[in-house]
Parts: sequence; C-alpha cells; structure tokens
Amino acid sequence: MIEQILDKAEKRAVSRKILEALTEWFEVEESREQYIAESADWIFLAAKEDGKPVGFLCLKETGKATAEVAVMGVLKEYQHSGIGRRLVEKAKEIAASEGYSFLQVKTVQMGKYEDYDKTNLFYLSCGFKEFEVFPTLWDEENPCQVYVMSLR
Repeated sequence: MIEQILDKAEKRAVSRKILEALTEWFEVEESREQYIAESADWIFLAAKEDGKPVGFLCLKETGKATAEVAVMGVLKEYQHSGIGRRLVEKAKEIAASEGYSFLQVKTVQMGKYEDYDKTNLFYLSCGFKEFEVFPTLWDEENPCQVYVMSLR
C-alpha cells in the first residue's frame, strides 16, 4: 500500500529506517542525514506492508513546472516486487495533480557502477528519458545523469 505521509516526525522516522538499511547506496552519513532532515519538508510517499514501512519516495520542487524524485529507497528484501514502480506511479499522479508538467530524477551515469546501472534501468523502465549528463556536478567519479518525463 502506498500512502502519503504529512507528519514531519513520521517522514524523518521512515526515511531514517529505510536509508540506514541501504548504506551501500547511501553510504555517506552526512548526505544520508541531509536526506532525512529535508524529507520532512517534501512530498513524502511511503510503501507499507503489514503496516510497516518498506520503501519511500520524496518529491521536491526544482522549478515552477518540475518536481524531482529527490530520494527514494526500498528495503532490499522488497526490491524487485513492484514497490518502487508503484511509488513512482503515485509520485507521477501527485506531481500532476499539484500542477507540475515534468518529473525529473538524478542518478550516476550509466556505465560507471553496476548498482547504479540497475537504478538507471529502473528509471528508464518507469518511463523516464535521458535528458543530460553533468560530468562534474557531484564529482568526476560520479557523473550526474538527469532523466525527465512529461506528466501531460
């Protein structure tokens, strides 16, 4: 079940639970803590199984017409079960209802790391399209791939 969470403390608790279980993707503690703190102010969707959070997705505004998947995570034991896709579908629905025309996501460019290649393939399978690569936005070891999709 996907639900939108409004309570800031619950948003932080869910994001902490999921991100701390996914340290191979969210290994830098400072960045992880920043996602947790900022998640309280973003549109927050949680995937729950038997009432317990197993995944989440946050949307933030990056422009008047664009919302971004700022952070997303699904517990390992629930990956490849459709939860991530359902989170993205709900995010698309909410972003469109909020008046956004585009959804975007940033990740590491395809071909750099196997784990991120899987992430790239996931976003492509959800309907995102390659937009642009920023080779040094984060650093030279992690070129930033931007994907976009139209919500109209």
